[in-house]
Amino acid sequence: MTAAAVKGPASYFPSIEKKYGRPIAQWKEIIRSSPLTRHGELVNWLKAEHGLGHGHANALVAHTLAEAGEG
Repeated sequence: MTAAAVKGPASYFPSIEKKYGRPIAQWKEIIRSSPLTRHGELVNWLKAEHGLGHGHANALVAHTLAEAGEG
């Protein structure tokens, strides 16, 4: 095995892309374009508006906010 196993929020990315049909970059853009800024608000918004499961929404928000130096 040449690559280390993906851990943390990114470990959900392949299943998110497969289940919801959007690339991760597009989900991150959706999150960044939201007027919401708090982790919990964004998770609930993704669940309500885009039909994501809690774990998938949580992983996307955590990863996106970490990249932006927020959270």
